[in-house]
Amino acid sequence: MVRGTYLGDMPIPTPLALTAPVRAELEAITRSTRTPAGLVQRARLILALAEGASYTELTARWGVAATSISRWKRRFAARGLGGLQDAPRSGRPDRLAPAVEARILALTQQPPPAPLTQWSVRRMATRVGVSPATVQRVWARAGLQPHHLERYVTSPDPDFERKAADILGLYLRPPAHAAVFCVDEKTAIQALDRLDPVLPLSPGRAERHGFEYLRHGTLSLYAALEVGTGHVEGRAVPRHTSAAFVAFLDQVLATQPRRREIHVICDNLSAHKTAAVRAWLAAHPRVTMHYTPTYSSWLNQVELWFAKIERDCIARGIFTSTPDLRRKLMQYIRLHNKTCRPFRWTYRSPTRRIRTSGA
Repeated sequence: MVRGTYLGDMPIPTPLALTAPVRAELEAITRSTRTPAGLVQRARLILALAEGASYTELTARWGVAATSISRWKRRFAARGLGGLQDAPRSGRPDRLAPAVEARILALTQQPPPAPLTQWSVRRMATRVGVSPATVQRVWARAGLQPHHLERYVTSPDPDFERKAADILGLYLRPPAHAAVFCVDEKTAIQALDRLDPVLPLSPGRAERHGFEYLRHGTLSLYAALEVGTGHVEGRAVPRHTSAAFVAFLDQVLATQPRRREIHVICDNLSAHKTAAVRAWLAAHPRVTMHYTPTYSSWLNQVELWFAKIERDCIARGIFTSTPDLRRKLMQYIRLHNKTCRPFRWTYRSPTRRIRTSGA
């Protein structure tokens, strides 16, 4: 039974003790985009209670009554994660035999007959001899989505752990009196012009662009995101070459005091490792290059900023020429820098697979 003390009419909860696996499952629920909103909120409540948050804080933060917080805390203490699920609805109970449900779940996790690649509701219903609605309910309860596919990339880099820990350390504990830059290039940005006029947004109707376009060429955009401030230095070039990369490094270096130590995070593109780049690094000993592990560009914060400029400027942009494209890219960078802020970079590893230096 969960107990606590009282201050006036408001209970002061005793912090919950969560094991690492349970905490990891609760955090996964809060990050899920497919979990019901009610379950996500209950998972957040339990995590906040485990951190020692009071009922008053939780009520002010999420507008949840203290009685509801207390109820979900009791259910979680009694039944674990299962206690956060909604209670069964009123009405006729599910008359599906447990053995049939178990068979549906077992078959779903096995490949269908060749050459099919995944089960469908109707295909499974025909195989088991139940209605499609029954299969749908079983899958929903178990969180199974055979139609859904996610892709991932594993890094074959044998030195992945050391390289990743090095970069995470620069984000979480940057060196004192040093600047950390995330550098990369967004290649082949097309200067696309529309042949038909844009029909503007109006009530009940989205903005519309004509299907046909005219291509005026491409540019590559070099960007250096300063981790501590969020400030971006940019340079648009016709092609991404080793010479262009070195010239951009000179541009970034010119923005810093002459004796400041510089750390540059970039990927393993061949243009970043040429003889010209090595000679430039030898001539600038205060600059240290940190290469991300193979297939691990997600470790480079500038990729987050590239997603922003793609969404805000490039995807729906209309560019009449490559000079027009260059002008608008630089205009966006200046606009970004007026209100720039650093990304809030966090790293949680329940298994402690990657340790930053000093952790």
